[in-house]
Amino acid sequence: MLTLVAFVVALGLLIAVHEYGHYRVAVACGVKVLRFSVGFGKPLLTWRKKGSPTEFVLCALPLGGYVRMLDEREAPVDPAERHLAFNTQPLRSRAAIVAAGPAANLLLAIAIYAVVNWTGVEEPKPVLASPVAGSIAERAGLRGGEWVAQAAVADVEASAVASFEDLRWRLTQAALSSEDLTLWVSSREGDATRPVTLPLSELDVREADAALFQRIGITSPWSAPVVGEVMEGGAAAAAGLKEGDSVRKVNDQALGDGQSLRALIRAAVGPAGQPVEQRWEVLRAGQVVHLVVKPVPEQQAGIWVGRVGAYIGAMPEMTTVRHGAVDGLVNGVVRTWEVSWLTLKMMGRMLIGEASVKNLSGPLTIADYAGKSASLGITSYLLFLALISVSLGVLNLLPLPVLDGGHLMYYLWEGVTGRSVSDVWMERLQRGGVVVLMALMSVALFNDVARLAG
Repeated sequence: MLTLVAFVVALGLLIAVHEYGHYRVAVACGVKVLRFSVGFGKPLLTWRKKGSPTEFVLCALPLGGYVRMLDEREAPVDPAERHLAFNTQPLRSRAAIVAAGPAANLLLAIAIYAVVNWTGVEEPKPVLASPVAGSIAERAGLRGGEWVAQAAVADVEASAVASFEDLRWRLTQAALSSEDLTLWVSSREGDATRPVTLPLSELDVREADAALFQRIGITSPWSAPVVGEVMEGGAAAAAGLKEGDSVRKVNDQALGDGQSLRALIRAAVGPAGQPVEQRWEVLRAGQVVHLVVKPVPEQQAGIWVGRVGAYIGAMPEMTTVRHGAVDGLVNGVVRTWEVSWLTLKMMGRMLIGEASVKNLSGPLTIADYAGKSASLGITSYLLFLALISVSLGVLNLLPLPVLDGGHLMYYLWEGVTGRSVSDVWMERLQRGGVVVLMALMSVALFNDVARLAG
């Protein structure tokens, strides 16, 4: 139920903001707006402001919306109102009205990011867990426990890393842009730093998923190798492990953090999926305890991994990331631009075959993430809304005839040639645009089903 509510609220809000952008600028340009609708299907709520010609409608299916304006191309217009019709407006006004929808979504994203920056968010400190064996991070000399003070790509000036999430975002940007990332790390916060360069340009990045961070080798913040909640009937309970146990060694191998312990547990499976016993040395209430743990084999994506039925690793140390009034707003603008540019680059790479179409997501994935983010709290949900708002704004600016970007493409042609696109070509382009959009939606829906089924 939470997933459905979160999805409907998100979609309804983002569509309403998008259409309000069109509506607001249309009214400002002197165009008569006949209807402002959020959703399709049976109207649930209809109202009209006193003295306004616009009918506002909320419909049952919140999967879209529209702003219907007076237009001679759609219906006969009273000569006395011809100056209020959309098609009679100067080119700059028509372009502004069309561009206002995507612009409203981008402005909403900026506002959400700014609010989150101003109120502050709790995030893990930028302390690295043990790198994945054989990964780029391990080959670069990282061992775990390093504090990341600054980061920079290429010749860009290094800037402070505020949190582990900030670091993940920089890793994502650098990897998808095929740029090397240099980290300045130290043993503790405030100590002298040393540079470590991650050659991310060597990666063949086709999908932005969890496997990307596995190959980079930086998957989680540092946490102590402590046993958390132990589930009844699991391997941990059967071995006698208790919540709060600090694991010192596994098979006489000293542990550095929770990440290395999780890796050893996952690897405790034989070639045919048979369980492999481990000797654990734990510290419990000041006493050293030796236990035999037998992780239960479990298949994940066709690979056998070990599971013990317990939360492994203490909560990472947290920090509050908060910005001042000006910095928070500037950061919101920068983040919106970064997400927009990264989205466009990924679409471009998919178009030329350098990125997988598996990166496309549809309504099922969006609904799934809406529910997950809402369950984590208002801040996570707001950040989800900002991300989807940026995506909606960028998507609508693509030069496909059925989207706002397609109409802007028509207006660009009109501005360059001095004449509008003919009705014949308009119809052909619209049909082609519908085919392309339906194909993209089909691929996205297929990806959704494959993700959820996997």
